[in-house]
Amino acid sequence: MSEQLCDVGRGITLCYETFGDPSDPTALLVMGLGTQMVAWHADFCSELAARGLHVVRFDNRDIGRSTHLDGRPPTIPQLLLRSRRAAHYRLTDMAEDAVAVLDAIGVETAHVMGCSMGGMIVQRLAIEHPDRLRTVTSVMSRTGEPGSGDSSPEALAFLMAPPPDSRSDYMEHQVAALRVYGSKPEWLDEDLIRARAGAAYDRCFCPEGIARQMRALMKDGSRADQLAQVDLPVLVLHGSRDTLIDPSGGRRTAELIPGARYVEIEGMGHDYPPAVWRQWVEIWSDFARDARSTGR
Repeated sequence: MSEQLCDVGRGITLCYETFGDPSDPTALLVMGLGTQMVAWHADFCSELAARGLHVVRFDNRDIGRSTHLDGRPPTIPQLLLRSRRAAHYRLTDMAEDAVAVLDAIGVETAHVMGCSMGGMIVQRLAIEHPDRLRTVTSVMSRTGEPGSGDSSPEALAFLMAPPPDSRSDYMEHQVAALRVYGSKPEWLDEDLIRARAGAAYDRCFCPEGIARQMRALMKDGSRADQLAQVDLPVLVLHGSRDTLIDPSGGRRTAELIPGARYVEIEGMGHDYPPAVWRQWVEIWSDFARDARSTGR
């Protein structure tokens, strides 16, 4: 299905796209900081749909073809100091956006899977909207607690760097970043990375929105106490080579949530190259099947 727009209230319109049969159970995919829904590659979505899922991907607010908010973005010093004055919205608001997408397509409950900041959003969904979820999958993410999931200095430097000045600079920045925190070199196709980065730049380039998203992420703080109360089937995935969010962030997430399953994918970094798609889908499919067998 082609991209569609839905008005979710509060002055926000979200762009979304679906794959598969709407009569199948829905899987809602949530992307991370500054990353558009197209990062959930269409072939990956189709592979999930082939497993009997109605797959939905969407642009978070302030990215892609969803609403971009007004207001001066936070400065780097404000981000580093976690200034409350710099926040325009919260992860709770972004979680409510995800629920509004489900409402717009007429879905009562869904499997939800989020990467990086998207993992933090689905954690918020599990805390605040458990009745709308069948299962939760948090990927390459963390709990918001200091000391687990911290970035290496080299990875943090890429995260906090000024935005690229041009399309070509943006493409090369993505390649350089994945050399630092991406998957093992033999899984990284630099021409493919450049092509996808160029396509994403052409679709939307909004550094101000990324900064606002980052402030929402940083303001959320620790979710540890609330995660310990989650009563849903939870899968936590992480890559062994992730230096943007250290695997300790994923391990801590699984440790806190009762009954959560933790899987660390050897060789994967803070990305999901095509080389891991089949493994990822199989791990998730086994998890969802086990959840169904226990009545979820």
